[in-house]
Amino acid sequence: MPVWHHVLEEVLRDRRSALVGYAALFTLDRSEAEDLAHDAIVRTFAKPRSLTDVYSAEGYVRAVIRTIFIDSTRRSVSWRARAHLLAETDHAPSPEHATAAVLDVRAALAGLAPRERAVAVLRFFDDFTVPEIAHELDLSTGAVKRYLSDATAKLRTALGPDVLPDDATAVTTIRTGRSEP
Repeated sequence: MPVWHHVLEEVLRDRRSALVGYAALFTLDRSEAEDLAHDAIVRTFAKPRSLTDVYSAEGYVRAVIRTIFIDSTRRSVSWRARAHLLAETDHAPSPEHATAAVLDVRAALAGLAPRERAVAVLRFFDDFTVPEIAHELDLSTGAVKRYLSDATAKLRTALGPDVLPDDATAVTTIRTGRSEP
C-alpha cells in the first residue's frame, strides 16, 4: 500500500474534525464546512503528492480549504444570503465559558465582511503575516492592512478590547511556523 494511503487514513481518523472546524471559521455553517473539508481532502489526495506525514498533509488540506473558500466567495453573488448561518457543533466542550467564547467568536466573525473574515482567520488562527495574507488572497499589502484594521476594530467591539493584543494589526515579516504537537 502506498505511503499516501496511510497518511490519508490518519488524516481522516485523527485530523478530520479539526479540518472541519477550520473550514467552519470560513463558512460559518457546519454542513458547508464539512463539504468544504471533504472537497479539500479529495482534491489533496486525488493526485499523487509527496505527502509522507500527517502534518504536511494537514497543512496542504488547510491551504486547499482556503483556496476553495476564496474561489467560491469570488464567484458567489448570494453569499450575504447565507452569512447569517452559524456553524453548529456536534458536541459542546465541557467548560461553559469555553463554549460561550467559541460562540462569541463565531458571532463576531459572522459580523465581518467575507474578505475581513478571511484576513482575520488567516492572521489570528493561522498566524500568517500581512505579506503572506496578501499573497494567499491575491491582494496588496495595503488592502490586507485595511481589511485587518477594520476586522480588528469590529472584533474588539464585538468581543471586548482585551481579546486581541494591542499589536494585532502590526506587520510581521518573519513567520516562525507551527510546531508539531
